[in-house]
Amino acid sequence: MVSELVLLPGLLCDDAVWPDQVAGLAPVHCTIADYGQLDSITAMAEQVLQNSPEQFALAGHSMGGRIALEVCRLAPARVTHLILLDTGYQSRDPGAAGEKEKAGRMALLEIALTRGMRAVGETWVQGMVHPERLQQPEFIEQILAMIERKTPEIFAAQINALLNRPDATPVLQALKCPTLLICGREDSWSPAARHADMAELVAGSSLEIIEHSGHMSTMEQPAAVTRVMRDWLAAH
Repeated sequence: MVSELVLLPGLLCDDAVWPDQVAGLAPVHCTIADYGQLDSITAMAEQVLQNSPEQFALAGHSMGGRIALEVCRLAPARVTHLILLDTGYQSRDPGAAGEKEKAGRMALLEIALTRGMRAVGETWVQGMVHPERLQQPEFIEQILAMIERKTPEIFAAQINALLNRPDATPVLQALKCPTLLICGREDSWSPAARHADMAELVAGSSLEIIEHSGHMSTMEQPAAVTRVMRDWLAAH
């Protein structure tokens, strides 16, 4: 049975993404990473390795999934199990598509600099959760409060990391540890079809779709995500 699990939050996220998993996966000891103002996926992965046990299971959500794959590239023998949630693996598209992504991210950074981090969250959350969640003020407040705990400087650093993210296709193809992919059915940011593509790249991997959930699956459907993680870890 896994004894150590390192949890990697995504863009502008922190331990508020993982409370149900930390509680529900006990007695597994969970550690949640914080990237500070690091501005590259590789630097974030290196810090995770510096702060982690010699061997550990690893779960990454969104940007955290990309960091998890970089951890596996840098030190594959240290990762015993890998869980990727609502994430991606390809580098930024070249040409017009890549420039469109950059423009969208920089527009959000401009909001952060001129109107504050909460305003970023109010814009960002619209496409990040199942539409019905937008009618649940207490739930949305958890996300806005989490984003408000970050600064424009941290946001700028993480945007830089994502715009310059590596292509992790070779990492997926080389994975030897048990690997689980989890995705919200209504995740429009990191869609289920992408996770199916990722699963095809990883020999022996498993894919679980979380119903009635957008991108923030660990918060939107915490019990379902925790159950999938717990059952899979117990079986592997």
